[in-house]
Amino acid sequence: MAGGTEMAGIRRHIVTNQAARDPFGAGVLPLKQKFLGTTTAQLGIPGPAQQVSTYDLFTVWHHLAMGRMTPATQSDRNAAHSGPVFAPWHRLMLLLLELQMQRILGDPTVGLPYWDWAADGALPAAGQPAAPLWRPTGIGSGAVSDGPFAFPAFRVQIESNGSAQLQTTNRPLRRGLGLDGDAPTLPTPQTQATTLRQTRYDASPWNRSSTGFRNRLEGWSPFGMHNRVHVWVGGDMGPATSPNDPVFYLNHCNVDRIWEGWLTQRGRSYVPGAGQGPPGHRINDPLFSIVWPSMTPAQVLDPAGAALDWYRYDSLPIPN
Repeated sequence: MAGGTEMAGIRRHIVTNQAARDPFGAGVLPLKQKFLGTTTAQLGIPGPAQQVSTYDLFTVWHHLAMGRMTPATQSDRNAAHSGPVFAPWHRLMLLLLELQMQRILGDPTVGLPYWDWAADGALPAAGQPAAPLWRPTGIGSGAVSDGPFAFPAFRVQIESNGSAQLQTTNRPLRRGLGLDGDAPTLPTPQTQATTLRQTRYDASPWNRSSTGFRNRLEGWSPFGMHNRVHVWVGGDMGPATSPNDPVFYLNHCNVDRIWEGWLTQRGRSYVPGAGQGPPGHRINDPLFSIVWPSMTPAQVLDPAGAALDWYRYDSLPIPN
């Protein structure tokens, strides 16, 4: 995955840049319809057997990561969330989807777009569900019935049931913009600025109660940022199969952009180090993967560095 021979992808704001919007829909839809020769039955997913697409495999990966406790006796921290690995694990996931989009579009310069949700969070509450993002990605709440991700071109085929177990389905994508009382509005620029002012990445006990940048960015202490976006969008962005909604990637690309802004200003450091903290979250621990070769947090800290040259952002939020 190392670069250097070709131009890195540029990640742009999907709302303000049509050059970011068009490749996103043009890349997601073929990946949703590109089947791998594997069925849901072969993966042990109950329900009518269906072929598994490249896109859906990422959804399965995310669901399995959320169910993989680290360590196994932990009640909340898992292989991708509620601990230090939150930012690097999702960086790897985004990178691998981006590489798939570049492959299917035949363009190594394509970058995943991001959604600057703090900018929308500055709007009045009533105006946030009508913000420009929702025109190219599907207007309003309920079943998505317009745009590139409308049924039947885009189908939700694997979902989490009420017991947080995978099952097959065949239905439209669903959203509930701003309808959850726990998150009636998006994070604000002020909340983002407070997050960026944190001077350390993470701290013991390395979970939802930790202080530092990671936990504020993830949105556990206090509730906000990434977690608030998931709850605000609602619908398919709520359960462990949240990558069913392409907006998942717009959200996490912005989360990664905020982390990149923090790394640029604070130095490319990560904790816990080797021999510290929980297994699966230390700097040299392999990130949980179900198919692809894995990497470690140390290996993903500088995506635009000379040794990698994977991608860059058109702009970064800067701590102030």
